[in-house]
Amino acid sequence: MARTKDPAVRTLLIERAAQMLRAREPITLRSLVAGTGVSTMAVYTYFGSMDGLWKALRQEGFTRLAAKFAPVPASDDPVADLAGLIAAYVGNALEHPDLYRVMFDASFDLEDLKAADATLEFLVQAARRGQEAGRFRAAIVPLDLAIRSWAAAHGLVSLVANGPLSAETLEHVPILLTALYVNAGDDPDRCRRSVAAGWARPA
Repeated sequence: MARTKDPAVRTLLIERAAQMLRAREPITLRSLVAGTGVSTMAVYTYFGSMDGLWKALRQEGFTRLAAKFAPVPASDDPVADLAGLIAAYVGNALEHPDLYRVMFDASFDLEDLKAADATLEFLVQAARRGQEAGRFRAAIVPLDLAIRSWAAAHGLVSLVANGPLSAETLEHVPILLTALYVNAGDDPDRCRRSVAAGWARPA
């Protein structure tokens, strides 16, 4: 009879790998399990190989991002919602800087590409609601606006979470978002208020 897999062991190994990334320790089969109380066979049991572990690490980053996005409400202010999603994105990167870095390492495939794509869809839907509400021009493509919003945050938070800049640098994100959404057709004053409200939501 096959032994039931314990999800806690899988999580333990993912967290251990993330800690080693943070400490810039070389990750080998033996170093990964050292001190965890599990054998090297556990890596094969839960991931199939070390490459499988890296795939799981990438996927875990997107899984945690989706968990951050899910509680962001769909209110009657879609621009605030879009900014709130970006605030959640930034919060996730700061909370999990090691997984965040691995998320975008295309050296390894994702376990579930559709699940990763679904995180972008949160932004697309908010942008579409903004367009339907008349906040953005009819010619705006919601996917394009979602990608630009993501890119604006990604560039700065990458320099803070895993780079040389201080957290104060993130104060530029709402400024960039406001400029982006005004360019997409939103009223400047109304946009500033919406972005500020969304950015201030708890991540």
